[in-house]
Amino acid sequence: MKNYEKIESYNSETLETIATNYQSIIKNLGEDVTREGLEKTPERAAKAMQFLTHGYELDPLEIIRSAMFTEDHKQMIVVKDIEMYSMCEHHVLPFFGKVHVAYIPNGKIVGLSKIPRIIDAFARRLQVQERLTDQIRNCIQEALNPLGVAVVIEAQHMCMQMRGVQKQNSFTTTSSFTGAFEENKTRAEFISLISNKLS
Repeated sequence: MKNYEKIESYNSETLETIATNYQSIIKNLGEDVTREGLEKTPERAAKAMQFLTHGYELDPLEIIRSAMFTEDHKQMIVVKDIEMYSMCEHHVLPFFGKVHVAYIPNGKIVGLSKIPRIIDAFARRLQVQERLTDQIRNCIQEALNPLGVAVVIEAQHMCMQMRGVQKQNSFTTTSSFTGAFEENKTRAEFISLISNKLS
């Protein structure tokens, strides 16, 4: 039986700096940073934070441009219920939910897996939901120059559920549209498609 070896890649200098800061935070909260359960927590937390914010190292436009294809399809393309996890920049607490994206091609389409990838590239940063919605829309619009783009995000925010008003069942919905999706009929079709389960 082979020994288990977990391979991870982190910036060692950044890791050390963040871990030192976490150690100070934990100590200032009144904990004993030398006890068994917390001894490696600063390093674990530093690794987690590097992973949760690795979107800063990604170029969403390059992600889309790596898989663009010429195609004469003129109807709406919808990718819905894409899982999204991000960190609120106000309290550094998670917010998470689903992203629904649609675009109407104008001679170019993109490989479907690239849409979740650009969502991750923007979400894995310190964010606010409103900006995230616009960034996804703008990236697709700039890369593909489609006839229109629609983005809707439905998310739960831990800063509302764990602290502050502590409303556990609250959701926040944001939307952003360009081009054809600014027309009521097209927008209504998109909302219908993401709201209903197709048989």
